[in-house]
Amino acid sequence: MRISRGTSLFLLAFGVWSWIIWITFAKNLWESDRAWAPDGSPTAYFVVHAVLTVVSFVLGTAIGVLGWRGVRSSARVS
Repeated sequence: MRISRGTSLFLLAFGVWSWIIWITFAKNLWESDRAWAPDGSPTAYFVVHAVLTVVSFVLGTAIGVLGWRGVRSSARVS
């Protein structure tokens, strides 16, 4: 399968953007008062959002890798 250079760049940019956004979210989650119970254990809010963050990192990475491979492939052809 071939994807255009423009689409590859978009996918790569999305992967990078996803990491920037979710790193910021993870830092804010860790520091949130709602994330931790008074005894120091994680709350359901923390667990749900931590899973969401991990899944988003994985998907952002996969999308970015597809974009990177497309960019590299289009550079060799051109």
